[in-house]
Amino acid sequence: MSFDSLHPAPFHRDAGSVHAASPARMFVVSFAGLIALGALGFLVLPGIYTGAHLPWVDALFMATSAVCVTGLTAVDPGTFLTPFGQVWLLLLIQLGGLGILSLTALAAARLGRASLSLEEAGGGGPVPLLYVDERALLRTLVAVTFAVEAVGAVALWATWRTRFGDVGAVWPSVFHAVSAFCNAGFSLFPDNLASFRTSPLTLAVVGGLIVLGGLGFVVMEDIRAWVRGRAPRLSVHTRLVLSFTAALLAAGWVYFLVSEGANQLAGLPVPHKAANALFMSVTPRTAGFNTVDYAQVTNPTFFFTILLMLVGGSPGGTAGGLKTTTAVVLLLALWTRLRGRTDVTAFSRSLPRETVGRAASLAVGGLVFLAALVLVLLVTEAGHAGALDRASFLNLVFEAHSAFGTVGLSTGITASVSAPGKLVLVVLMFAGRVGPAALVAAMISAAGRRRQAYRYGREDVMIG
Repeated sequence: MSFDSLHPAPFHRDAGSVHAASPARMFVVSFAGLIALGALGFLVLPGIYTGAHLPWVDALFMATSAVCVTGLTAVDPGTFLTPFGQVWLLLLIQLGGLGILSLTALAAARLGRASLSLEEAGGGGPVPLLYVDERALLRTLVAVTFAVEAVGAVALWATWRTRFGDVGAVWPSVFHAVSAFCNAGFSLFPDNLASFRTSPLTLAVVGGLIVLGGLGFVVMEDIRAWVRGRAPRLSVHTRLVLSFTAALLAAGWVYFLVSEGANQLAGLPVPHKAANALFMSVTPRTAGFNTVDYAQVTNPTFFFTILLMLVGGSPGGTAGGLKTTTAVVLLLALWTRLRGRTDVTAFSRSLPRETVGRAASLAVGGLVFLAALVLVLLVTEAGHAGALDRASFLNLVFEAHSAFGTVGLSTGITASVSAPGKLVLVVLMFAGRVGPAALVAAMISAAGRRRQAYRYGREDVMIG
């Protein structure tokens, strides 16, 4: 007879665990509040539109897309919104990119009332850095954001001034620099960035801003500490993010160059073809700018783009998706199992089993949630788009992944999605922006808050 179930485990309540879930709740409530404010502004503020006003569903959709830095839109912001409306849209993008909770934590840290790390605020667990002061990290967040966006805006202005003039290039440069660094993907041009496919400088500046925004502030702060000699080495977190990001960009670059070389990129000179293929590898993670028509790409491109949208960017940044660290930790865990080992290692360091477990839970939870909402979306659009139309099915799946990954890429069906379908996409965008973070925070909080006073007897099951 086994007495496993009768062996009591010491019961412990972590005094700090009560506060552990608070940042996650604040994160969710803050974003929901900003979305509500943004939608209200699109509904009641005067001088927002050049013509007819948006109905409430589209206003909510636009506000959610802006705050969650997704980029999906049913209208063309450049022609549908007045300059004031564009400013309102950009303000929502900027606040969404920064994260209201990060601003709140920054203010609290400056007043000495709290010391919240950016990653804990986002629900990703403790910051994996040894040499970065949390308060200093939060204090520099806004300054770094504005500095990078300013440099990007100047670079775009210098590139676009010959096309739009010295004055005319100012606002488009500012708007697209903020939209790119925040990984939003909103554009003031009717064809997004398709008209700039022969401008490698434009693609380089926008692509660079997207990558920087997607790396995360923890990574940038770690690199800065290492360069200044305050850290003897880069953290495992930073090295995993940089190496996996580089691998994804390189793989996507080569893949899209091959899959679209004779299709969407046909007829372009080799340098422009290479620049566009690299840009196609950057934007699905998770900015949404495009220089090609995704309704006309090849099936391999279509599928690989969905995979990149699902992975997304890195924790602590402006990108969405399941995150690069989640994907690479799961790949490392698989490799560890295939080699018959138990400890997951990276760069001569063992990763905690709790981290591997959180990555698996986050991936499974995200995929189950996404699958459920895709099913709901297909039901809402069954009579609207045709229940037996396989092309509509693929377009809706693409749209759902784009919404959940807060990417913004589309095959052009956003405007034709029904009102119930747009509400499903709203939920996907919101969950993609705050859901994974809140989920991880809840798991961490629950682990510290409720330790079982007992455990059941063990019995194994067959796997695989």
